[in-house]
Amino acid sequence: MRSARTRNTTKRAPKKEIFGWAMFDFANQAYTLLIITVIFPVLFTTVIVGDSEDQYRLGNLLWSVALSISYLMVVLSGPVFGAIMDFSAAKKRFLFYSYILTIISTTMLYFVEPGMIILGVILLIISNFAYSIGENFIAAFLPSLGPPDDLGKISGFGWALGYVGGLLSAGFVIVFLGDATAENFDRIRWVGPFAAVFFMLAAIPTFTWVKEPGIKQTLPAGETFASIGFKRLGKTISEIGDFRDLAIFLVSVFFAMAGIYIIITFAFIYGDQVVQWDEEVRILMFVVVQITAALGAFLFGIIQDRIGAKITYIVTLVMWFVGVTGIYGVIDITQWLNNFLGTDFEEQYVFLYIGVIAGLSLGSSQSASRALVGLFSPQDKAAEFFGFWGLFNKLAGVFGIIGLGLLQAQFGLQKSVLFCASLFIVAIIVCFFVNQREGEMAADRYDEKMQNQNS
Repeated sequence: MRSARTRNTTKRAPKKEIFGWAMFDFANQAYTLLIITVIFPVLFTTVIVGDSEDQYRLGNLLWSVALSISYLMVVLSGPVFGAIMDFSAAKKRFLFYSYILTIISTTMLYFVEPGMIILGVILLIISNFAYSIGENFIAAFLPSLGPPDDLGKISGFGWALGYVGGLLSAGFVIVFLGDATAENFDRIRWVGPFAAVFFMLAAIPTFTWVKEPGIKQTLPAGETFASIGFKRLGKTISEIGDFRDLAIFLVSVFFAMAGIYIIITFAFIYGDQVVQWDEEVRILMFVVVQITAALGAFLFGIIQDRIGAKITYIVTLVMWFVGVTGIYGVIDITQWLNNFLGTDFEEQYVFLYIGVIAGLSLGSSQSASRALVGLFSPQDKAAEFFGFWGLFNKLAGVFGIIGLGLLQAQFGLQKSVLFCASLFIVAIIVCFFVNQREGEMAADRYDEKMQNQNS
């Protein structure tokens, strides 16, 4: 267990520990891709619910509701768990609990058969809650892994390694388990157990090499960890004026992540239902997004330590807006290109090129967001602040996914994408009011105050 220290005295952790921390990103990306993005959403909406147009819309809506409930559970519990972890120095213990629950509930997705909609929704809620709260817990280790100037590179390395894990895990499923179709159900139903085993094995280095940061405090008489957690949370809320730039940034995160969750949740559904792509193009899209996301996270992680996390974050949001606008207009863009160039491009291949922009934005925007929260977080409140980061992330997921689910039920999926584009514009505007230097100085002042109180 490490001794207390301020942000500016934090030394870079050993390479083995940073690699162990990043391996959790490598491990959990299998869940993101297989269960939330590529395989299970198609399986749920078109096989478990049904394959008619009305059933598509019902499946999309139920998918939105299930994910939104799980994110709401994270919203309600994340900051309190963070406050408890900071007080009790129990980040690894909480991370392990979420890890076990993710493994068990994801494995049980095997038992969801066509027509078993309620069971599918319940297991999806449980598994996605466990996975999502684990994202908060692993992110809370970031400020302890290095000084502020290194957090961009470390966060970017984690995201990049995560997309490598996603490429390997989903590549295995595509090759050996096949398509998410009713005819292939007996094989593709193993996607849940496979994702769970991949996650279980790949995250072992995290629990082996990553050290517990912070110092465990003695529980006062008559108090419980829960009561302490709520009191710390209340104290932080009362002090929110001292962390103005973090508060503003979290508002920007809310709108940006609402858009990102829409893309993560509906991109491959959009490809199936609107673009109507061939199976080989769907596989190509997956590969392209994983490779470009890994490159984007790694390269922008290096860049943001040079030009600043805020500027990097805004650049990635602009890229998101361009990509989402392209997704909406893919049919018109294809027609324009064919008329202008005299070619015969297919919409699905133009959609594939647009996926390059989305991929570059995907890892880099989330990495920059995580790094910026790390820069604004005092050592004594790292888990708590990342709990708030998770709160705004998942509340954004509820807002974005339910919003798009309702809109697509009324207007169809293609027109509803414009809602997603507008979210990125709002996120950019809000972020202009964030002062990165002032946000970092606020964290330094808090660390100095706590050090003086303890000396």
